[in-house]
Amino acid sequence: MSRNSKTESLGNALNSSEYTNVAAVSSTQNKSFDFFGMLYESAVAGAAAGTVVEAVLYPVDTIKTRLQAVRGGGEIVLKGLYSGLAGNLAGVIPASALFIGVYEPTKQKLLDIFPQNLSAVAHLAAGAIGGAASSIVRVPTEVIKQRIQTGQFASAPEAVRVIVAKEGFRGLFAGYGSFLLRDLPFDAIQFCIYEQLRIGYKLAFLMLQARRDLNGPENAIIGAFAGAITGAVTTPLDMVKTRLMIQGSAKQYDGIFHCVDTIIREEGSSAFFRGIGPRVLWIGIGGSIFFGVLEKTKQLLAHNRPPGDKKRDSLKLA
Repeated sequence: MSRNSKTESLGNALNSSEYTNVAAVSSTQNKSFDFFGMLYESAVAGAAAGTVVEAVLYPVDTIKTRLQAVRGGGEIVLKGLYSGLAGNLAGVIPASALFIGVYEPTKQKLLDIFPQNLSAVAHLAAGAIGGAASSIVRVPTEVIKQRIQTGQFASAPEAVRVIVAKEGFRGLFAGYGSFLLRDLPFDAIQFCIYEQLRIGYKLAFLMLQARRDLNGPENAIIGAFAGAITGAVTTPLDMVKTRLMIQGSAKQYDGIFHCVDTIIREEGSSAFFRGIGPRVLWIGIGGSIFFGVLEKTKQLLAHNRPPGDKKRDSLKLA
């Protein structure tokens, strides 16, 4: 085959329907868009992934929280690293289910609206929307978890009872603004990086060999990269969120800007990156586990669909 023929063949391949399916959902798939079916499968996959990650990496998260909580030269307590895990899972499971349950249908609809070259915008927006929807569960869960991790309470029921008694119901949503300030960018960036890396990886295989779905280790590696990068970038936001959530009724800080100003004056700007090591480790490994479990669960759910529903490819990543 001549060089021109090879070039023409490659060009045809890149303009084929296979390439289109990598970057966006096809019109046929959109016609058979099953919102409730996608919502169910997404929620189950999200709950499974969130549960595994939290159970495996909870001690690392505890260490990160305690590093951020101490002021000056305080010592880090390494006992009770699994304190509050059971209560935290009670919130993580519905929060993860809600996040992925909202993210997947939103992503598919946005990919149908935006042109292929703006798929990253669809992924960013879907990640932020999923994060906002799940925040109603994630914020109280995070408040209770971090106060148990820092030794303020021994169990989730005790934490809820005392927080509501002393701070009112609003106490369960302490640091809500800082949580959104951290998690909306985090969710948007992490899922965008993950999806775009998958697209690039698939395109590389489209040009080099027969196109195939990514396997478990490939999804895990891409998820680890996405998690570690996003975790490092958002560490200062996480620091502020942690301080606001664990302050309780003492009210050391009067909001996000006061918290930032106080930390700079009393501890220096380097304090904003305290706990970055455990955070990057935790979120990097967590991204690997989360996306690996997520994709595997989605594959299992797709395999177990009724025969007449096999054509629905609702959970295919763009």
